[in-house]
Amino acid sequence: MLRCGAVAGDCDCDLIVIGSGPAGEKGAAQAAYFGKRVVVVEKEAQPGGAAVHTGTLPSKTLRETALFLSGHRQREMYGVSVALDPALAVPRLLSRKEVVRVEEVARIRWNLERHGVELVQGAARLVDPHTVEFGGRRIRGEVILVATGSEPFRPPHIPFDDPAVDDSDSILEIESLPRSLLVMGAGVIGCEYASMFAALGVAVTLVEPRAELLGFLDTDMSEALRRALVAMGVDVRLNDSAQAVRRDGERILTRLASGGELASQRLLFAAGRQGATAGLGLEELGVEIDRRRFVVVDDEFRTAVPSIRAAGDVVGFPALASTSMEQARVAVCRAFGFSYKQEVSDLQPYGIYTIPEVSAVGLSEEDARARGADVVVGRSSYRLNTRGKICGDQDGMVKLVFERASRRLCGAHVIGDRATELVHIGQAVIALGGTVETLIEMVFNHPTLAECYKYAAYDALGRWSV
Repeated sequence: MLRCGAVAGDCDCDLIVIGSGPAGEKGAAQAAYFGKRVVVVEKEAQPGGAAVHTGTLPSKTLRETALFLSGHRQREMYGVSVALDPALAVPRLLSRKEVVRVEEVARIRWNLERHGVELVQGAARLVDPHTVEFGGRRIRGEVILVATGSEPFRPPHIPFDDPAVDDSDSILEIESLPRSLLVMGAGVIGCEYASMFAALGVAVTLVEPRAELLGFLDTDMSEALRRALVAMGVDVRLNDSAQAVRRDGERILTRLASGGELASQRLLFAAGRQGATAGLGLEELGVEIDRRRFVVVDDEFRTAVPSIRAAGDVVGFPALASTSMEQARVAVCRAFGFSYKQEVSDLQPYGIYTIPEVSAVGLSEEDARARGADVVVGRSSYRLNTRGKICGDQDGMVKLVFERASRRLCGAHVIGDRATELVHIGQAVIALGGTVETLIEMVFNHPTLAECYKYAAYDALGRWSV
């Protein structure tokens, strides 16, 4: 066991990381790469955090398994009618999730070990700005990185004690497919689960207080996603919310603000998350916590206490695994003065694993125009793309936003098969200052969905004088 130092200058290690999710793992590895002594404290028996056990990885694995078991893609390609046995669906979904989870846990352990990072188990609490207590033991570190992630927000008017009422964690523990599911909240998580269960033949109702789905998306993408969900049979209800939820026999009854009630076999409340900061002792040390329990940090991920930094979902938006990793790397580099990774790139892609996938990077058309930019937009449909015809995706689309004067690409938006992969082409072009001519001059493999970039650029070029 590490020795307990007496003062801040006599620390057991250079960095103590609390939490082993994407931010914790990458922050720890970054510091160890540059020769720092690092200890990661994880409260659960296995590393990985919510990303591995209850969030990113499980939901995405379930999505792919749902697509396979339901034959969703094949229905459109071949007109095949696939009968899904509900009794077998959930065991197969959960078994595949478990296989991937075990493999990812092994990868994280391997990564920490090869960097010489010590992983210890225990519920951490900060005793002072340099000391962490867990399991009756204490260790001291020059720097402490809080990377405890987030957890589902549970408002008091939702009866989570009812076994048929779930949050985004407990929904992964269902034993059988429900006949009907009401999803409260059409954020990223709500939309993902709504589409997944709809693909499995569940009657899904999606209720959202706002006037559109995922308002941070380009309007064309948001509307295309809404249409896709409706086409899958999802009853999308915007501008509405739950006022009360109660059990009525075998049903869950939800009274809506718009009037009337909706009956469902299960209810998933997916309207937001909060920082997993309870019990850490941060506030007692002077670390600022906001109303959703997220840690308040500056652009270097410093808290109000100089030796304590925080990164990842625990600091709030955008709360993506991809950005969490980068935030932690930057936090560590800043903390120890490494001349490496001094800031998180402003060019961050969003990946939404609905059915169909949606992904975006850079400015939406609306954001660009709101900033006063004169832009030219080009679109290309999967329907007109050879690979789109082959894979059976007739509704996918690539939308590109160019600055008129400079001709540079400033936004790329994709909906459809492989959207979260395709978006990186746009990301690279934007990062390198590429123009509409860059995409037109590029040679793409044929047939590929990536060709949509070229034809979206041609579409924009044809609108340049409009």
